[in-house]
Amino acid sequence: MNSIDANEILDVKGLACPMPIVKTKKAITNLPEGHVLEIQATDKGSTADLRAWAENSGHHYIGTIEEGHLLKHYIRKSANEELSEKKHPNVISNDDLLSKLGEDGQYTIIDVREEAEYAFNHIPNAISIPLGDLENRLEELNKEHEIYVVCRTGNRSDLAAQKLAEKGYGKVYNVVPGMSEWTGEMNNKNESN
Repeated sequence: MNSIDANEILDVKGLACPMPIVKTKKAITNLPEGHVLEIQATDKGSTADLRAWAENSGHHYIGTIEEGHLLKHYIRKSANEELSEKKHPNVISNDDLLSKLGEDGQYTIIDVREEAEYAFNHIPNAISIPLGDLENRLEELNKEHEIYVVCRTGNRSDLAAQKLAEKGYGKVYNVVPGMSEWTGEMNNKNESN
């Protein structure tokens, strides 16, 4: 299978999260119901991001075709009555999480960015579980602990927090605005061990 007929093509090559989702939201708004949008991307994380966004917003994620470094994502626009983008209700600010880091307690910080993003900088003791891997790694998480989910801007972490809540994790918080504005201590690739 080389290509799928799409009604519109959106070029987001060279853009990183959250821009593929931002541009997809805008493009799909102007698309008639039932039409298919092809999103051409180069960001490896866009596969999990767009799949999760489509599921969350009520659109149909059809699939992704890889052609070398090019990813072609296909999303079918749902009827307006099917649409209702949800947001996770429990949100915590960067500053509130930062003050919590000094406390004793049973909590887990999950970083749902891609592994490369995590490698270059992350909150100390945060666990790297990219959004696309979350479903397969739920057994690593304790349902009794508070779980703080972080990404770069709060978009992927919102989707991950919703997924965890659906799976029965009751104390889940989306960290906003996330690593793009994190001012606390960080571990990064340039540190020597």
